[in-house]
Amino acid sequence: MFSLFKTWKVDLPAGLVVFLIAVPLCLGIALASEAPLFSGLIAGIIGGIVVGLISGSSIGVSGPAAGLTAIVATAIHDLGSFELFLCCVVMAGFIQLILGVVRAGFISAFFPNVVIKGMLAAIGIIIILKQIPHALGYDKDPEGDENFFQPDGENTFSEIVKSFFETTAPTAMIITAVSIVILILWDKAFVQKTVLRFVPGPLVVVLLGIVFTLFFQGTTWELIADHRVDVGVSGKSVSELFIFPDFSQLGNSKVYIVAITLAVVASLETLLSVDASDKLDPEKRITPGNRELLAQGTGNIVSGLLGGLPLTQVVVRTSANVNAGGKSKLSTIIHGILIAVAVMSIPGAINFIPYASLAAILFMVGYKLAKPKIFLSVYKSGWLQFIPFMVTVVFVVTMDLLTGVAAGLAVSGLIAVIQRLTIKKVKKTKLVLIEEEEDSAYKLGFPDFTSFAKKAAMIKALNKVPENSSLKIDLSNVQILASDITETIDEFHGTAKTKNINVEIIPQNTIK
Repeated sequence: MFSLFKTWKVDLPAGLVVFLIAVPLCLGIALASEAPLFSGLIAGIIGGIVVGLISGSSIGVSGPAAGLTAIVATAIHDLGSFELFLCCVVMAGFIQLILGVVRAGFISAFFPNVVIKGMLAAIGIIIILKQIPHALGYDKDPEGDENFFQPDGENTFSEIVKSFFETTAPTAMIITAVSIVILILWDKAFVQKTVLRFVPGPLVVVLLGIVFTLFFQGTTWELIADHRVDVGVSGKSVSELFIFPDFSQLGNSKVYIVAITLAVVASLETLLSVDASDKLDPEKRITPGNRELLAQGTGNIVSGLLGGLPLTQVVVRTSANVNAGGKSKLSTIIHGILIAVAVMSIPGAINFIPYASLAAILFMVGYKLAKPKIFLSVYKSGWLQFIPFMVTVVFVVTMDLLTGVAAGLAVSGLIAVIQRLTIKKVKKTKLVLIEEEEDSAYKLGFPDFTSFAKKAAMIKALNKVPENSSLKIDLSNVQILASDITETIDEFHGTAKTKNINVEIIPQNTIK
């Protein structure tokens, strides 16, 4: 337990940054889901504290998911009450616990790395596109809505066009511009060499936004409430904020359909986000998928019982955590605690935070996820990588996360089939781990055609290699080798050193 506090000096400011971003996202997702606003905050609190404590992820942050908004809104409408929907959230949590127990966390290993990279880049693009209207002071679409087709009847692109012609908040534009300059300069050496390095840049930006808001109050440049965060708790008692589930209709088939749908979609989004988060982790730690399902299941049970929305691990908040320097799960726990304390003690202060300040912070988060050099790097790796990458990006941006990932997976699968047909004769088709005669010596043999689909089997085999042993990775007979396999081998090298595993690689024989 005490090891949790080893990196508190960096986790505390990181948790603060994630908190500042999470509050409006939680509220926006609740609004887009047509649910009570406080239900989004409850999910954010539970995602931070409960899931944070149980999860095996060091940098992952959980909370209400934008990808579930359409499902949630439809379910609440079809079921007829939010209380009955909460019953479904609790049941979905128990289903996730079952999925964790039966070890369904391996599913994400079947998705190509290039598709996960495309998903991350697409989320970065979505963040940037969605923040443009808020940066201009046009706040019709709720903060946190990542859907291409929006609740206000617009889509991502038409909303941007509209914001240029209908914005009436020049103060928001000033706040955004000044905030972006501050965030860029804050990372420069002349700031980081001073005592200011201990102060998170996003906190400075938020405080500056509050000062601007207060300064212009009562003038023609006033930033009215529509352009600021509203936690929706002012004037309400605690009993009015919490809504509890209705378990009286357990014989209703719709309840089970919604619960299963929530469990499956939330689990898949979580596992994809876990895979993406591990790629963002500077220390390249691997999150156990089965444990994550158990954590998410527990989180959804508690969230549903207290009146919260369903939750998943979320890339946007995780990326913000990494960018802010978060090192351990303490940062996500701190962010959850801060949400709980702030909404109950200083909701008035939060209500003065302009969306424009948050837009500037999220612009930086989005840029780091979708840097041009990321696209260039994938392009240089060849068309077989770049095509599924771009398909994933386009479909995630213009449709939704699961559709985009499914499209990228389909294209990757088609490419793999075509590659397979180019091999005239395949002699070996299975990936096999063999324990050799010498003590603690193992050999991992690969099939002639090793596509991304073998990644799951490879990870399973590598996990069986014990500490203080040796492993020979034999690629000599492989005719076609997927980049996923080489990336997994590279990642295993780091793990092998910590386990005192001596790794020898027999390279591909280029002469066939």
